[in-house]
Amino acid sequence: MLDNVLTSDLPNPLNHPIEDKVFPNKYEEHFYLSTNEDTREKFWAEQAQLIDWYKEPEEILDDSNPPFYKWFKGGMLNTCYNCVDRHAEKHPDRTAFIYESAMTGVRAKYTFAELKDYVSKFAGVLKKHGVQKGDRVIIYMPMIPEAAFAILATARLGAIHSVVFGGFSGTELASRIKDAEPKVLIYASCGIEPHGIVDYKKNVEEALTILDRKDLTRIVRVREQYKIELDKDYEFDFYEELKSASPEDCVPVESTDYLYILYTSGTTGTPKGIVRDNGGNAVALAYTMKYIFDIHPGDVYFSGSDIGWVVGHSYTIYGPLIAGAATVMYEGKPVGTPDAGVLWRICERYNVRGMYSAPTALRVVRREDPNGKFMKECNLKNLNMISIAGERLDTTTFAWLHDHLPEHVIVNDNYWQTETAWSIGTNFVNLHTFKSKPGSCTKPAPGNLVEIMGEDGKPVPNGTLGKVCIKLPMPPSFMSTLYKNDQAFVEKYMTTVPGYYFTGDAGMFDQDGYLHITTRVDDIINTAGHRLSTSQIEEVLTSHPDINEAAVIGVRDEVKGEIPVGFVVLKKDVFTYRSEIEKQCIQKVRHDIGPVASFKHCVIVEKLPKTRSGKTLRSVLRAMMNGIPPKIPPTIEDITVIEQIKQTIVQLGFGTSADFEYQQEIDYKQELLSP
Repeated sequence: MLDNVLTSDLPNPLNHPIEDKVFPNKYEEHFYLSTNEDTREKFWAEQAQLIDWYKEPEEILDDSNPPFYKWFKGGMLNTCYNCVDRHAEKHPDRTAFIYESAMTGVRAKYTFAELKDYVSKFAGVLKKHGVQKGDRVIIYMPMIPEAAFAILATARLGAIHSVVFGGFSGTELASRIKDAEPKVLIYASCGIEPHGIVDYKKNVEEALTILDRKDLTRIVRVREQYKIELDKDYEFDFYEELKSASPEDCVPVESTDYLYILYTSGTTGTPKGIVRDNGGNAVALAYTMKYIFDIHPGDVYFSGSDIGWVVGHSYTIYGPLIAGAATVMYEGKPVGTPDAGVLWRICERYNVRGMYSAPTALRVVRREDPNGKFMKECNLKNLNMISIAGERLDTTTFAWLHDHLPEHVIVNDNYWQTETAWSIGTNFVNLHTFKSKPGSCTKPAPGNLVEIMGEDGKPVPNGTLGKVCIKLPMPPSFMSTLYKNDQAFVEKYMTTVPGYYFTGDAGMFDQDGYLHITTRVDDIINTAGHRLSTSQIEEVLTSHPDINEAAVIGVRDEVKGEIPVGFVVLKKDVFTYRSEIEKQCIQKVRHDIGPVASFKHCVIVEKLPKTRSGKTLRSVLRAMMNGIPPKIPPTIEDITVIEQIKQTIVQLGFGTSADFEYQQEIDYKQELLSP
């Protein structure tokens, strides 16, 4: 271990009893201590002992410039050291990283010692090409080990990584390059999808042409499935560079120094770059691995999320490794590579203890395997929790998981955002396990003082729908700001209710104190003075035996203001007439919710428009139904779905707009060319 790493000198005030305070369980204790103004800093000082520091923090919380709060100010650490080196020193032969590709058939395991060797040498490659502390590095790669090496190596040097999802177009990549101004771009020659090769080289060249940046240094992982010719002046082969590289030590950084920029989807030339710090991120993820997931050194964790999304950052890369556990990286799909049992077989093969997935992935698995045959065929005795994030888990899929997984497995429909990096609402394996409720993310996580606010900015009673807000300061790992745009950070997140972070979501607490997230605030429908949640109607629709998933949006109505319209996707092998199913869905909503819903239009479609991370693009459907040119985000999974739905909308007699999907791309490129 490095001589100047301190692990035990931080104060441990919580060993002393809290006078006159009795807690019914450990969750209530942690929640109180982490949110109470008098105990908050002491609580997080204790959690800071879960990681290794070069220099302990001088101040646990700097609240001198709200809403720009800083955690563990004055502390010095290195995130890569906490993920790799400290475990390699104690347990060099313990498995750290497991890779499985359904696309190539490759399986590989790396010990902590081997991971350190790759990462430290690739840090040497980056340093050779001029990367220093504070520089930005863009990583544009599929789910391959070299992507993890690149992420950790960037953090090792104290540089800032920005991972761009491998499915993004050249235009999207260009927007990230323009904003981040990277010293180096690391990319792979291709991604591999069931339908064939995705040419990353073509997208990179398009991005650099748009920006006139052909001189940007690129390090390229040339895959066997798609060999390309490199530009001899500016492109360098990943493994050729690695052969001659010297290993680099970890560079100490301030706790408040940036670890990464993660750009969220947008439809203009100015992307929204969410910035995360080193110290808060490391402490928060260490806390979640121990107390939410009960993951410890030697365990195995499997997050199915792509590294281009925040779940991939937190729980494919950083969280498990900080905890000393092995992490599983999977290149493939939840179905079709080869079948709907692949996720469960991975859990069995590697003795996985905790798993993360997305509702969309689980819905397609349920569609292919409605009776849970593959789950039952696998030995999942070691799996303790499956966590679901990305959007709200529908009650039908919740019930399917609950019915077919082993009884001991907790189905954790947790709630969080790219902005927070970990759960706002969740259940717990370690602190206290609550009885799961379909449709609820259970309880607010420690550090998150959630309040439901009415239109007047004041708290509403339990059982009342309102805006989901969190009292400041936010807990560690909350975004530091928007990259190069403090003003937008304040305007977007901090002005709706002064003193609170506004999540943009609507929800409520029920009478048992369980948190329910119903929809985005923009998706609440006001029908003849009645406020209706689209998710409530979607739950009714997906309870129909022939419906696999649904999306409900509001359409303008001259009399009622807005009326709901439903889009539904059928399960496999449904032979009932579509018109009959549509009638049944309309009748079911009227029966289960009442005539007040004014639900008169239900449309069967082959697919719903979604982002590549699985979120349904309700805003696009809403715009199309209202005759407004929609903003098609570049993260859309399948643009052909838009044309199919447009034709259906025309047949219904609602308005639409021609050729809108192409105009957005043209405008976007034009803005990128501007200074």
